[in-house]
Formats: sequence, structure tokens, C-alpha cells
Amino acid sequence: MIYHSEDTFKGLGELALYYQSWLPEGKFKAILVIVHGLGAHSSRFGNIIEQLLPKEYAIYAFDMRGNGRSPGQRGYINSWAEFREDLRIFIELIHNKYPDYPIFIMGHSLGGVVVLDYILRHPQEAKTLKGAIALAPAIGKVGVSKFRLLLGKLLSRIWPQFSLSTGIDLSTASRDEKVLAAYTADPLRHTLGTARLATEYFATVDWIYAHANEWQLPLLILHGGADKVTLPEGSDIFYQLVNYKDKQRLLYPGAYHELQSDINYREVITDLENWLEEHHNL
Repeated sequence: MIYHSEDTFKGLGELALYYQSWLPEGKFKAILVIVHGLGAHSSRFGNIIEQLLPKEYAIYAFDMRGNGRSPGQRGYINSWAEFREDLRIFIELIHNKYPDYPIFIMGHSLGGVVVLDYILRHPQEAKTLKGAIALAPAIGKVGVSKFRLLLGKLLSRIWPQFSLSTGIDLSTASRDEKVLAAYTADPLRHTLGTARLATEYFATVDWIYAHANEWQLPLLILHGGADKVTLPEGSDIFYQLVNYKDKQRLLYPGAYHELQSDINYREVITDLENWLEEHHNL
């Protein structure tokens, strides 16, 4: 039996953010916290949930501000600290509820950047975590045109809420046509980015690279070799900058951006599960 629940928690500035959880029956080995990417939401990880729940992992995920069922202008933040502190509050909520369970955190795409930034900015709090997974993290070059990026930088100060489609080609998300059709029909999905988000994002990526050598947590990076949304070179650069010994990066040749929903998703999730199995008792 699976226990699924939905609720809200108060993020930075008391903003009520939507979250959901999936708990296996009885005791569980560990908790996996999932942070989605730009324009996505917490219901986009069905394959991971289906595979990990029977293996006695509990899963928590929330909709970041400006995404999914959470309030806020789509694709807008005042500062990156909003993403970071929302995540910090969410992890604190879970840790207070289950103080004796190991907690892992996984971020997909933009969510991967939120996770890496949180861990590096809050090293003491991050010590309560057992490990981090960056799933196709958007660290480095992204598949957004130079014109859109330049426009974002120019407008960030004078019109920070200026909104524009990212222009990312949906067909680069997955090689599974059924997945693409579902994404197209998803009413919670959006494709918007704002001028302020663009400048905050690039400043955060630069900061993460500059502080990567301070990383002190078991790390797993999973990236598609044919990812045109978040190019795999970015996660390789970060991986090389991390000096912490317990690190692993797996590259899947030919795989696209939505690794959890691509045609090789079983291989990806099995690798994730094996890594969790190796680490939850450490």
C-alpha cells in the first residue's frame, strides 16, 4: 500500500508552496527529496516513484514558486535566495518530521542548480543529508538562444519581470513520443523565463563553479550524452572541480534531457537505486 498526501508549506516570505509525498507501508530505508526544473512540477517523476517505493524509499517533492501548483509569476524570482531558502525550509520540515531517517536530495535541470547551491551555501545544514543527486543539472551551457539570454541580462534591472518563452524545443526532452505528447498536454507545464531569473541563474552558476572545491557530500551526477537543453559539458566541469572523494558521474550516450522519462529510464533509475542502496547506511 502506498500513502500519497498533498499539502502546502510556507516558503520564504510566507508564500504557500504546494508539496506532495509518497510513503511506502511500514518503515522505510530513507527519504528522497526531489526538486524539479524550470516549467515543470512535482508530479513529473512517476517512473522514479514507481521504482523506489517498493524498495522502501519515501519520496517528497514540492512545486517551486512560479511553477506548477505553487503561486508566483511563472518563471520569476526576485533573487536566487528565494529558491534556496524555500528548499532549506522544505528539508527542515521533513527532517523535523523524520529525524531518524537518512535524507537524500535530487535536483533535475534547474532544480539541480538549486540543490548544488543550497548544499554549498549551507554546509552545516547539508551535513544532515546523506547525499545529493544532480539529474541533468543546468550548470553551464543551456539550449536557450544567445539573443534571449542577452535580452534577459539587459532587462533584468529595468524590467525584471519581463517574460519570454525559453524557446527550448520540446522534442529535445525525450526520445519517447508518448512522453512528449503528455508534456504537451500538461496544463501545469510552462515554458517561460524572466529577465531577473536569467541574471540570477548565471550568477548562481558562476558562484557554484567558484566554490565547487568546498563540496563535502556524496555526489551522483546523471547526464544524457545527447542533452541539448542542459549540455553535459557543464556537469563535467563541476564534477572535475569537486575534490570530495565520494563522487560519481554517469553519462548515457544518446540520452536526452528528461532522463527519468527517456527510453532508457529503467537503466538510469536502476543506477540511482544502486547508488542509494550503497549510501543509505553509510
